[in-house]
Amino acid sequence: MVFAVVVVLLVIGTVAFHFLSPWWFTPIASNWEAMDQTVNVTFWVTGIVFVLVNLFMAYAVVKYRHRKDRPGQTAHYEPENKKLEWWLTGITSVGIAAMLAPGLAVWAKFVTPPDTANAVEVMGQQWNWSYRLPGKDGAMGLSDNRLVSITNPFGLDPKDPKGQDDILIANPELHLPLNYEVKMLLRSIDVNHQFAVPQFRVKMDMVPGMVTTFWFKTTRTGSFDALCEQLCGLAHFAMRGRVLVESDEEYQTWLAKQPTFAQMQAASAGDPAIGQAHYAVCSACHGAQGEGNRDLNAPKLAGQAPWYLIRQLQAFKNGVRGGPEDKNEFAQQMAPMAMTLPDDAAVKNVVAYITSLQDSRPTPTVFGNPQRGKRIYENCTACHGASGQGIWATHAPRLSSMSDWYLKRQLETFKEGGRGVHRMDFYGSQMASMAKPLQPDAINDVVDYMHNL
Repeated sequence: MVFAVVVVLLVIGTVAFHFLSPWWFTPIASNWEAMDQTVNVTFWVTGIVFVLVNLFMAYAVVKYRHRKDRPGQTAHYEPENKKLEWWLTGITSVGIAAMLAPGLAVWAKFVTPPDTANAVEVMGQQWNWSYRLPGKDGAMGLSDNRLVSITNPFGLDPKDPKGQDDILIANPELHLPLNYEVKMLLRSIDVNHQFAVPQFRVKMDMVPGMVTTFWFKTTRTGSFDALCEQLCGLAHFAMRGRVLVESDEEYQTWLAKQPTFAQMQAASAGDPAIGQAHYAVCSACHGAQGEGNRDLNAPKLAGQAPWYLIRQLQAFKNGVRGGPEDKNEFAQQMAPMAMTLPDDAAVKNVVAYITSLQDSRPTPTVFGNPQRGKRIYENCTACHGASGQGIWATHAPRLSSMSDWYLKRQLETFKEGGRGVHRMDFYGSQMASMAKPLQPDAINDVVDYMHNL
């Protein structure tokens, strides 16, 4: 009897939780209401079966339980019952068909974009999203993962004239206009990923060597998270992006600011001779050789990767770092200094000069247990490299032979939520999530180990 009561209470509690639960679908922002309807069909079919089977089991337990006043009552053993088996097979088949048929119909439409849909390519890599749009010719150029490099991060074929006007968005935020039909072309350059936007009810696997596709139509403005829902490595949970749906006017304004492949290819690498004049402002804090100055809270610059220096200077200029959200007072000091560089050419010139400075290993100032730090650093190797050399593909800067006091302070700032909070600081937010579990002693240990790389 107790078992039967527990089963009945389980059924009642499960049904009540389903209808009263605060965790439900997010408000839909695309044309795929059919996705929700299909899930609801599955809930109803499985829910009805769950209730009937469990209530029948409770009934059978009570009806045919052992009773002392009926000593001769025993269970009837019947190994074969074709009539019952046919009924069970038929009912089960109908139930499965009721669940699968709507889903198959929706799936067929989901992967068949209309001719009027506008193409958008999503490129996934550990652990970042980037996007490509066709240019004025309306066609995308050829791409090949073997062509991916620092100067050609999308792997486009420079010999294909159709790709010259392709528009490249080298950050995880994609803008789309309202009431816009989108044909998503999904490409991975390293491992399996899965691009998903829950509010759009869309997701699709991304497999290296092939292009997968689906489509949707934006139906309301807003900011929607883009997630990777395929376990793709250590920082899988931090592989986040954003889809911003806005008015057509706002979209066109944003689109006009995005570079084409031809513009990226034609961009100069920077002139160190011109950059030397710009660096005169920097040397007051960072030193004549970019060696850094702890007393002035200026980290070492010499030896750092040029792509990272460019990204940081642009982040300071754009307010992504050193703005009101940044709780690091030293970053706020750096922001106005970066504004002395008038344009992207000046940024590249000063970085070209910094790159020419002589690199040297700074004197250690942070001490801990490097053996324990080595174990902690194993989590860092996936992005920063086993030797702390930095990896441009994962947007991770060099750590070896850099200012250890600065590395410690940055880890503490990330851990305390003082950095990586700007909405466009995707890489900073990734690092913040990695730094949060570190204890104060662990920070000293891992920084001490990094100094010896």
